[in-house]
Amino acid sequence: MQDEHFDIAIVGGGPTGLAMALALTRFGDGLKVALLDRRPFAVPRDQRAFAIAAGVRRVFEQLGVWDAMLPSASPVKAMKITDSGRGDISRPLFLHFEGDVAPGEPFAHLVPNTAMQAALLAAVEGQVSFLAPVEISALAPGKLTLKDGRTISAPLVIASDGGQSALRTMAGIGVVSHDYRQSGIVTTITHELDHQGTAYEHFRPDGPFASLPLLDAEGRGLRSSLVWTETTEEAARIKALPLDVAAAEIEAAMGSSLGAVTVEEVPQAFPLALRLAKSFIGPRLALIGDAAHVVHPIAGQGLNLGLKDVAALAEVVVDAMRMGLDHGAADTLERYQRWRRLDTSLMAVVTDGMNRLFSNDVAPVRALRDFGLGVVDRLPLVKNALIGRAAGIERNGPRLLSGFPI
Repeated sequence: MQDEHFDIAIVGGGPTGLAMALALTRFGDGLKVALLDRRPFAVPRDQRAFAIAAGVRRVFEQLGVWDAMLPSASPVKAMKITDSGRGDISRPLFLHFEGDVAPGEPFAHLVPNTAMQAALLAAVEGQVSFLAPVEISALAPGKLTLKDGRTISAPLVIASDGGQSALRTMAGIGVVSHDYRQSGIVTTITHELDHQGTAYEHFRPDGPFASLPLLDAEGRGLRSSLVWTETTEEAARIKALPLDVAAAEIEAAMGSSLGAVTVEEVPQAFPLALRLAKSFIGPRLALIGDAAHVVHPIAGQGLNLGLKDVAALAEVVVDAMRMGLDHGAADTLERYQRWRRLDTSLMAVVTDGMNRLFSNDVAPVRALRDFGLGVVDRLPLVKNALIGRAAGIERNGPRLLSGFPI
């Protein structure tokens, strides 16, 4: 079969891959981009929602898709953090964040996956060549071989194919990994009391329990996305519960902070692990998103890290092409790796440390961490610095994160 040639080939059609394709076609001058996936391109049916930090929201604004997401997005106006042991009835508040990172700019929004994917798919429609469903059988520098015999060549291949990235494996790039022996339980709940834009994070012995504010069909704050970390065994038990029984357990775990709870859908459970690629690049290959890094969801930074990758790689590639340089060359890709590797490694260390610190019920450790949370709560400068970091505001970061076009 005839070889098909593109300027860039992106493998993986999730939010990160779609945003990457959109950034390149929006700011690259006539770039010919292929987007490949093993599944047909369609808006997913799942009810997951993602916390989109303020800095990353600016990326969506520059890509022209934020207005389409906004009607479904719920601003996070505050966060309340509690700590409790097994059997504790009360959940004292140890840390409370509220306010905007800038006037009228919340530090995050909760965006349903369906709204995000729909906006991104609509924006790239007609701008890229969709190749799906396809299976990739081999990778060589600048060349993909498909199982149906076709070959796709491009000076740069971008792997956005998830934590179990086939392209990363084909490229011989190893990973640093750690199995947390935990699972993340994800579902959507409705509740009696209005969350008023507040996210709750309850630190419990087997892992954090977070409820993140969503809007219901009438635009009220009576709906939340739930991310519940438990041991793998306990997660399997919870997933198998009848919905009314699961609702009772969720309400108890929340300390009835939002009143009576109803579970909208059968909870899903995902195994949790730390996975950091030993290199973010290979010969004419760049890894982004979960293909490059998977961190614990304790800080809700997984997708934000991937979209920061998009901002950095798009800038590096577009700048190279404008200067007449090879956008898939090793020195071009090394600039991307230098930009993103330190930030990602630091976030991996922070989330891993937080999980180890809070996922236990040892009394002296609990006393120490609660004292530390209390101290932070009384230091506005420290709190504001933490909010800025979580919001993804970077002084020397990619231009898209600062709200400027490439």
